Amino acid sequence: MPVLHYHPGDASMIAHIVLEECGAPFALEFVDRAQAAHKSPEYLKLNPNGLIPVLIDGDLVLYETAAICLHLADANPSAALIAAPGTPLRAQVTKWLVWMSSTLQSTLLLYFYPERWVNPGNSGAADEVRARAEARVGELLEQLDAQVAAAGGPWLLGERYSIADAYALVLCRWTRGFGRPARTYAHLGPYLQRMLARPAVKRVLATEKIGAPLV
Repeated sequence: MPVLHYHPGDASMIAHIVLEECGAPFALEFVDRAQAAHKSPEYLKLNPNGLIPVLIDGDLVLYETAAICLHLADANPSAALIAAPGTPLRAQVTKWLVWMSSTLQSTLLLYFYPERWVNPGNSGAADEVRARAEARVGELLEQLDAQVAAAGGPWLLGERYSIADAYALVLCRWTRGFGRPARTYAHLGPYLQRMLARPAVKRVLATEKIGAPLV
């Protein structure tokens, strides 16, 4: 049975949603960030980067959220969370998964942790990094909003729900405190409400005790 090492609201929430959508048994292992459990020697043996999540599935120890989602989708084909290899839809799901991981999520991390990218104590530079990151996230949300509009269906890629939708929901949720959060975009706003209505998402929100504002 897969075991997901998670922290509420973190990127692990994406994998948690995918696990719920798969419908197969799984277990959760809480990682106490307040006690720096993700930097402990035990956890670093699982992920030397000290980041959450980690998935343990039998002998497989896997980190990187996008990789975890791809593995779970392939390991649970009956859930139909990704198209077959070699198909155009599979390529599109993979493209958006990589885009969200390497482009949108990376920019969001600049916003939340700007002090990592400036000299210690340089709060002015950190503020500038945060402001520029927020502006860039806005540009990226415009791209995501346009994709939802162009897809012509309820989900990111149209009629078929996929692991990319779980990724989009959580990253959009991270913008809830922005000057212009994802929920205010013309197409992303209704899309996020459709996501929140999914039973699997509701179960994750309840388990992780996620309160308002949800997005």
